[in-house]
Amino acid sequence: MTTLKVAMIGYGFMGAAHSQGWRTAPRVFDLPAAPEMAVIVGRRPDAVAEAAQRWGWAESATDWREVVTRDDIDIVDIVTPGNSHAEIAVAALEAGKHVLCEKPLANTVAEATHMAEAAGRSAANGTLSMVGFTYRRVPAATFARDLVARGALGRVQQVRASYRQDWLVDSEAPLNWRLQKEHAGSGALGDIGAHAIDMVQFITGQWVQRVTGVVDTLVEERPLPAAAHGPADTQRGRVTVDDVAIFTGRLDSGALASFEATRYATGRKNALNVEISGERGAIVFDLEDLNTLWFYDRTAPEDQQGFTRILVTEPSHPYLSGWWPPGHLLGYEHGFSHQVKDLVTGIATGEPPHPSFADGLHVQRVLDAVERSAAQDAAWVGV
Repeated sequence: MTTLKVAMIGYGFMGAAHSQGWRTAPRVFDLPAAPEMAVIVGRRPDAVAEAAQRWGWAESATDWREVVTRDDIDIVDIVTPGNSHAEIAVAALEAGKHVLCEKPLANTVAEATHMAEAAGRSAANGTLSMVGFTYRRVPAATFARDLVARGALGRVQQVRASYRQDWLVDSEAPLNWRLQKEHAGSGALGDIGAHAIDMVQFITGQWVQRVTGVVDTLVEERPLPAAAHGPADTQRGRVTVDDVAIFTGRLDSGALASFEATRYATGRKNALNVEISGERGAIVFDLEDLNTLWFYDRTAPEDQQGFTRILVTEPSHPYLSGWWPPGHLLGYEHGFSHQVKDLVTGIATGEPPHPSFADGLHVQRVLDAVERSAAQDAAWVGV
């Protein structure tokens, strides 16, 4: 079996999640090639060496430029903050490496365009790329896409999507890179709103074409990390991204979609919720109940209509054939194994995996359009 040696650039929270996927996928699924966790890269030698030992990487390094040009590396997995995605991804693609890049694709449309163009050139030589919108690969979300594609909902009439968290409700929580535009590009809009946009486009099979929306920053200053604890807690830094984004979009068909992305929804920990309403039925997906899909069949007899809870754990459901007996639930981390499965299968077969960098670029354009709309008093803006 062909071996695909992987280099992962970055080692934070997403590094742990991606490592879980690389470790587990070849032990659960019969993959057409064998991924090997070759090297993990970070700026701090001691910290990245510890991450390599803890997560199962063969070695660690501190120079990503040297690693992406190594002859023994086949795949580069990028889990760094968004401001470095474009430089790393383009360098890796030009070095002939397949690339997996965390979402959002970049911090700006210009960067994402550069990446998509590089991916297009590389694809002609058999070098593939994919964006890490992992929630697509939660089995219930993929099953929702399948139901829409087979016509179970009929014509899509309206969509409601929200991604709500509460980890910034405490106004004294310290400043971090996700709250700084130069590193993150945007706040709740790009960090979690991008997931809501991609999920709607994935499930409906339609793209957002126009938007109107507002963004807001609720807490404009926070304690600097070094001064976040102790009595002399006086050093503070500016929050330069949004905390809340609320917008409406028009899909290809003209259907209206409403979106909310916030990190101030008190009591909501990781609530990605998507509801698709069609002329024949409806579906509801909630990431905080990720093994369940709710389905309403409007064609059923009137006295039998109502939302039906579907436990998405059957072997016939997407990705489930490799896991446990029916009723034995999956968790957050399993989506990363499914991501590895799809990427490795695409590389081995030559079939481009999805979402592509072009898909990621479109999401970036939607994010940009929302920001432009907000700057124009919520005017409608084309994507």
